[in-house]
Amino acid sequence: MKRFGIVFLLDTFLLSALLCLPAAAAPLSNNARTVVPQAIQQIISVDYSALRDSATARALRDQVIPDNVKQFESALRGAGINPERDAEQITFVSYRGPRNVLYHVGIAQGPFQQKDFLAKAKAKGIKPQKYLLADIYPMGEGFQMVFLDPITILFGETAAIKGAIDVRDNGAASLAANDTIDDLITSIDTAPVWSVLDQQGTQAMARSALGQAGSLANFDTVKKRLLASDYIMDFSNGVTFDLTIKTSDNLSAASLSGLMKIGILYRQLSGSSSEKQALENTTVSSSDDVVQMHFATDDQKFQALMKSDFFTAVSR
Repeated sequence: MKRFGIVFLLDTFLLSALLCLPAAAAPLSNNARTVVPQAIQQIISVDYSALRDSATARALRDQVIPDNVKQFESALRGAGINPERDAEQITFVSYRGPRNVLYHVGIAQGPFQQKDFLAKAKAKGIKPQKYLLADIYPMGEGFQMVFLDPITILFGETAAIKGAIDVRDNGAASLAANDTIDDLITSIDTAPVWSVLDQQGTQAMARSALGQAGSLANFDTVKKRLLASDYIMDFSNGVTFDLTIKTSDNLSAASLSGLMKIGILYRQLSGSSSEKQALENTTVSSSDDVVQMHFATDDQKFQALMKSDFFTAVSR
């Protein structure tokens, strides 16, 4: 799975949140859902409070975030929003627009002091760009933002934001019309870190994760029958990582499960000693048309697994 690009990745900034937030992540709010398009490539959601005290989460951040993502943090602060203090949950949405162009937006939830922001913008003579029912404010660094309500901000580049606003205000197809992805989200969206991936992304992820096993002849047949996937991560008691891949039928799920077991075996034979030890705690199974991979261990072993190509493939 490719990175989100210059702006939006798995954990654009897994930073400290407010001190008194609930231990479990909240599902996407209704207002947040109104701007999520139907043609989802990937959604990644991060609950900051659950990750605040986790050294492993900080290590994950350091591994996957490119330096240029700091431009976004700078833009937030320039808009008067401190991500370390104000963000409770941030959700990153990658969706396919006209001509299959990929767009990226973020949805931040938290006590953002909307009235103070609007007052400061007015005092500085900053006027929003009106688009349909939305007021789009500049953030700097080429990014824009829209308050969906006092505690929910939509942010990104202008074209991406307008595509999301079209869903709410202009009748564009919404997430509610994508039954496969919507059902996956509903089943996992209380996890501290969760992600869903569309068919094309799932196929690419599976091929990369399988490594040498992906070159086996029957993978090309199975690949066409992979429909979508999701993963969740939890840091409350050691580390757990659960990946689910939805296929078109029971036989495809069983075949993919077998290939994934072979892929893990290949990596155990060829990987470093720490990677081999970490992968010993990985299980793969299938049930009906679904494949499930589970990993649970302590922070130290998980940090060893994070450095492996296998984990990189399944978590992006």
